Amino acid sequence: MTKYQFIIASILFFAFSNTNAQEIISLETAVKVALENNYEIKIASNNSLINATNVTVGNAGMLPTVAATITDNNRVQNSSQTLQNGTTNSLDNAKNNSLNYGVNLDWTVFDGFKMFAKLDQLKELQKLGEAQLKQTILTKISAVTSTYFDLVQQQQQLKALDSTIVISNQRLALAQNRFTIGKASKLEVLNAQVDLNTDKVSLLRQKDLYANTKILFNQILARDTKTDFKVIDTIKVDANLVLNELTSLAEKQNPQLEAQIIALKVAELQLKQVRANRYPSLKLSTGYNLANTQASLGFATATSAKGFNYGFSAALNIFDGLSQNRNEKIAHLQIDNSKLILEEQKLALQSQLATSFQTYTTNLELISLEEKNEAIAKQNLAITLDKFKIGTITTLEFRAAQLNYVNAKVRNSNAQFQAKLSEIALKELAGIINLN
Repeated sequence: MTKYQFIIASILFFAFSNTNAQEIISLETAVKVALENNYEIKIASNNSLINATNVTVGNAGMLPTVAATITDNNRVQNSSQTLQNGTTNSLDNAKNNSLNYGVNLDWTVFDGFKMFAKLDQLKELQKLGEAQLKQTILTKISAVTSTYFDLVQQQQQLKALDSTIVISNQRLALAQNRFTIGKASKLEVLNAQVDLNTDKVSLLRQKDLYANTKILFNQILARDTKTDFKVIDTIKVDANLVLNELTSLAEKQNPQLEAQIIALKVAELQLKQVRANRYPSLKLSTGYNLANTQASLGFATATSAKGFNYGFSAALNIFDGLSQNRNEKIAHLQIDNSKLILEEQKLALQSQLATSFQTYTTNLELISLEEKNEAIAKQNLAITLDKFKIGTITTLEFRAAQLNYVNAKVRNSNAQFQAKLSEIALKELAGIINLN
């Protein structure tokens, strides 16, 4: 099981079938589809697998290299040889060829511990890839969740607008009846009709926004943008988040902070590799080779040799134009930069948590207040409607009560949505992957 598959399995506890038209899609299903289809996650998963594949002792330079070689050289040339006694031998189109083949092994047995630092660095790069994958998954889950509850909020607003149209239709019917029996003027009917049309325009605009958000949601899920669906009709906000607990979790599992900690370790291991150049290096070599040579002219027309060869070589850098000192100084500066970036990241994370938590607590208070406002506005509308039916209040007063109720429902829905966004942001900063 890959790291990508493991993270998905840890998030999702059961599988869901593909949704049909207008079927209610749950948040769990939406996240599952996004994790399976999203291109960014697939790319990040492949990059993580690349880093994991690179973690081998061979890639760190700890293993020997074995190579089989063969070399075949052939020549055709006019040759002439003059011996010491003055005799001259010559031959046109003389053929000469040599064939060498064998197997050779080279092994660096000591390089100042550079290979060990390289292996540790490869392991840290693997962790870095996993942290980047986690960040990609967290970001995508947040995007899916935010857009999902945006759709929930818009559905709630559609219901509010539907209800106000029902009320506006009742008002128009009452106005027409009152006009028919001579208890109201034509102006009251026209005003009721205008307000009804205004409500219909608001409903159409909300439907357009809802449809476009559904297209965006399908795009985030990386599926056909024409797929039709509905979402649940309630927003449940986790009101039990604690700043100290979130801060503690963020210090341990925030992917961006984790990645910067790993980057610092990588820089420190890079310095170890640079320092290794101050030590001598020792290489062993051995092999088995065969050589055949044939010549048309000369003292020996054919020679052959075969057998083992072995040896070692050692090298120590004595002076390289002060490049070693320069490289070590650069490595130290890179470590200092990594430390500064890490401290900056910690401070930024603390600031984001504090501001997001303040917004979160404010939104929780707004939910409580807007729920009360909606209840009061609903009660006020019911009383106003009864009075309007018996003609004891004006149409303007009734319309004001109607708009107050619709606005109260919309504000209540928006307060819940904003609180949910604050919750999502806090959990993303804390590195929490769950759908509660």
